[in-house]
Amino acid sequence: MSKITPFLWFDNNVGEAIAFYTSVFKNSKLLYEVKYTDAGPGPKGTIMTATFELEGQKFMALNGGPMFKFTEAVSFFISCESQDEIDYYWEQLSAGGQKSQCGWLKDQFGLSWQVVPYNLGELLHNSDPKKANNVMQAMLKMSKLDIAVLKKAGE
Repeated sequence: MSKITPFLWFDNNVGEAIAFYTSVFKNSKLLYEVKYTDAGPGPKGTIMTATFELEGQKFMALNGGPMFKFTEAVSFFISCESQDEIDYYWEQLSAGGQKSQCGWLKDQFGLSWQVVPYNLGELLHNSDPKKANNVMQAMLKMSKLDIAVLKKAGE
């Protein structure tokens, strides 16, 4: 059991968010929900909190209301083995959201994600500073990351 679990605050749409995330990530599941009771503060019978799992990572979520919003200061990093995987997560997670630069996007709930090749760190940490710079320059021109272009830049 992991000692640290990300806790996400949603604006009264946690059920919709979990249904979306568990449809995007194949290895995922809803673990349990806790519903509001007569004690409130949410409407009785609606989801108060829920715990779900995506690719082995457990998350907790709250239907907390509009007081707090997600920002880019926190994002979830998806390490992808292939361009097909990058393309899949990029399109699925950005649907209804906002595509950004360097593999970053916001989903329809405002949560930030980084969709990157598994070897990006290695490409950027090349012992040859010129090659590392070439990779960085190539990445800065991209929205969705392209593994082939990044590899070529590092050659």
